[in-house]
Amino acid sequence: MCILYWIQFMDKTTLGSSAILGITQSTHLTTNQYNWLGTIFYLSYLAFEFPQALALQRFPVAKWMSLNIFVWAVALCSHAACKSFGGLFAVRLVLGMCEGSITAGFMIVSSMFYTRTEQTLRVGYWFLMNGTGKSHRPPILPYLTSVTAQIISGFISFGSLHIKTAGFEPWQWLMIITGILTLITSVSFWFFFPDSPTNAWFLTPQERAVAVMRLKENQTGVENKHFKKEQMIEALLDPKTWLFALFSALDNVPNSLTNQRQIIVSSFGFSTLQTTLLGCVDGAVEIVTIWTGVTIAARTGSRAWVAFFYLIPNVLGTILVNVLPWSNKVGLLFAVWITGVGTTGFVISLSWVSAVTAGHTKRVTTNAIMLGAYCVGNAAGPFMWQAKYKPRNRVPWIVIGVCYAACMFLVLAIRYLLVAENKRRDEEPVVDDGYNDVFVERLAKDGSGVMEKVKVDKEFLDLTDIQNREFRYVY
Repeated sequence: MCILYWIQFMDKTTLGSSAILGITQSTHLTTNQYNWLGTIFYLSYLAFEFPQALALQRFPVAKWMSLNIFVWAVALCSHAACKSFGGLFAVRLVLGMCEGSITAGFMIVSSMFYTRTEQTLRVGYWFLMNGTGKSHRPPILPYLTSVTAQIISGFISFGSLHIKTAGFEPWQWLMIITGILTLITSVSFWFFFPDSPTNAWFLTPQERAVAVMRLKENQTGVENKHFKKEQMIEALLDPKTWLFALFSALDNVPNSLTNQRQIIVSSFGFSTLQTTLLGCVDGAVEIVTIWTGVTIAARTGSRAWVAFFYLIPNVLGTILVNVLPWSNKVGLLFAVWITGVGTTGFVISLSWVSAVTAGHTKRVTTNAIMLGAYCVGNAAGPFMWQAKYKPRNRVPWIVIGVCYAACMFLVLAIRYLLVAENKRRDEEPVVDDGYNDVFVERLAKDGSGVMEKVKVDKEFLDLTDIQNREFRYVY
């Protein structure tokens, strides 16, 4: 999971890296067209998010993601053949279509393999690959051995800049190199990634049973291939679904910086080589802040407050970018760097929403809504970066600051809602809801062919968090 997340994030940043390697000149892109290439990726992601979510429930998770990664790799390599905005528009659309399976699939897999406390750390670990290249066992080795995707991408871009071939430019080499890495990953995923704990090749039959039973504390079940309409409706009517969605949308409007960051740093007065290498620091900032943030959240159980405090540097950074003298390029650079600290809040929200949502169809639907909102924010963001606002880009930075400030209050609103609901359930009288004595029939293990009744634990009945009144929300 860590390797794939590193690959897919590096692939997304290739557009930003290509901007200073000559793609805009080679394909004759205007500022507005370049912004559209960032937007179409997320509009496509949005359009295909719910179909991807349904496919992830119906088909084996690993195999479906493998197919998407393979198509992703082909589309990425195809960038090198594009000579115009139209061609780039088409391949970016395909990338967005495939991307919809990755984060949603990972959120499902994380909830199938790990307890709620562990999910916070594990989601943090694979999100660190926005950040990491290699990962070993938790809790600290992923951090110590990781090399950020932005660092690796920065060095690949730096190397591509030095490739001198007739008729093939550095940005094209960047697309080919990253595309080949993605292709190798897709093949590895097909053969080595498990669909669920029940068929994980690296576990013995006994270990698979233990892996399932240890998730009883989640009270969310493991997996269910049947789509339940009533759970989808419940997800749509649940207030916390839309609070998480609003947080996701607002927190990702600033994510347009992914494709603008190197252009902004270059505008401060740094050379192309300096800009390429300075991009490595962004990855280092994310590694340190995400790792410390998810570790604190897991140990204290305080997801909302950690997200709140980690968003403060982001607001501060947007203020500094606007008020520091334009001649203070080092100060401006540091201001841009600290706006990466708040990524921790979104990472925490990914594990948080899975931990407070039970019922497989409801969780799939909620994930799709949240990631759909993620697409809306990312699709809207690029249009802030208009040529008329350059070089200071005051308007975009003000919008980004307002979005981060709103996110700070949203996480506290979600916390208040969950605390109130837990208190309400604690005060409810204990009643028999009919879910404590559920039996299924199966063939007896003695081989006699006789059918026997077996009691099913309430935790594995695929109940939603609203149906199961024993469920308690974490915050």
